Amino acid sequence: MQAIGVTREGDEPELLDVERPEPDAGEALVRTLRVGVDGTDHEVVAGSHGGYPDGADHMILGHEAVGVVEDGNGSGLEAGQVVVPTVRRKPGGETNEYFRRGEPDMAPDGEYVERGIVGEHGFMAEYFTSPADNLVPIPDHLAEYGMLVEPVSIAEKANDHAFATREPFEWRPEAACVLGNGSLGLLTLWMLDREFDRTYCVGRRDRPDPTVDVIDEIGATYVDSRETSVEALPEEYEPVDYVFEATGYAPHAVQTVHALAPNGVGALLGIPGPWEFEIDGGQLHKEIVLHNKCLVGTVNSHVKHFEAAVDTLGEMPEWLLEALVTTVATPDTVEAAFEDDDDQIKGVVEFDTL
Repeated sequence: MQAIGVTREGDEPELLDVERPEPDAGEALVRTLRVGVDGTDHEVVAGSHGGYPDGADHMILGHEAVGVVEDGNGSGLEAGQVVVPTVRRKPGGETNEYFRRGEPDMAPDGEYVERGIVGEHGFMAEYFTSPADNLVPIPDHLAEYGMLVEPVSIAEKANDHAFATREPFEWRPEAACVLGNGSLGLLTLWMLDREFDRTYCVGRRDRPDPTVDVIDEIGATYVDSRETSVEALPEEYEPVDYVFEATGYAPHAVQTVHALAPNGVGALLGIPGPWEFEIDGGQLHKEIVLHNKCLVGTVNSHVKHFEAAVDTLGEMPEWLLEALVTTVATPDTVEAAFEDDDDQIKGVVEFDTL
C-alpha cells in the first residue's frame, strides 16, 4: 500500500510502498481518508523531534487523521463508521500507571509512544490498525475535516488544565491572547473568541496574509510582534487574563508572565530547542507571586479531549474550515502538503473519500 514516511537516510517526506497492516485480535482495520500536516511533522522529518520505531529503517508519518472502519474485527466498531485515532499509546504494548488510570497524556517522556512522532508508525498510509479504545467515532458529515479533531483536542486539554488552576477563586476573565497564527493558533483563537470579550493573536506576518484575514474574520485583533512585543501588550493594548502559547519561541514563556493581568494564567504548548537568554529571575518570581499568576505546561490529549473536540468541530463555521485547509494533496503530490510558505496554513494528504 502507499504510505508517506521518512527514512533514516532522508530528510524529506517520501512516498513508500509498504505492506498493508493486519489487525490483531480486537483491533479495527481503518481505511484512511485524510491526514493533516503540522509543525510536529516538519520537526520529525528534520530529525529534531521524535524517533523511529525500534529496528525500523523508516517511519510512517502523520498523527492528525480521520478514517473509516473497513473491518471491525471484533473491536465493537462497525464497518463504515468514521473515526479519529488518538496519538499516544502504550510503549511496546506494556501498560503503566498512567495508562491504567486512563491518563496517558500525563505520562512522562519514555513512558509512551506516539504514532507518527516517536516509537510507532503514524497514520499517513492507505490503511492503519488500532484498538477501539483509541478510536473516537465522529459524525459522517464531519469526515472532510475530521483530521482537525486532533489539534482541536490539544487546545481542549490546554484550556481545560489552564482554567482549572483558576477554579479555587472567582475568576472573571475578559481578554485572551493566542501567541502564534498557525492552524492550531487560529483554531484556538476561534474557540476563545466565543468565551472572552476581547481576543488578540500575535504573529509575524505582513498584510495581506491569509492567516491575518482569518483573525480579522473571527473578530480578534492582530498584533504584529515585530511592532509590539508580547510583554508590551499591557501598555499597547491591555493586560490579558489568558495566554495560549503555540509558537515554541522560548522567550514567550517569560514574556507571557509580563503580558498577564493579575490572576491570569498562561498555557505553554510550544517545544523549543536549546535557547539561552538573560532574564531578571527575581522580578519574574515576584510578579508571579504578588499577582497570583500561573503558567501551565501541556502536551498531547486523551479520549475525553478528542470527544470534546468533535463537538467543537461540529460548531465551527464552514468558512473557517475552508480557510484553514489551504492544500489538499494526494500521496503522489505530497510535497505540496509539506510546503512551508506564507500562503500555507494547513496542508492535508487525502488518501480516499467517503
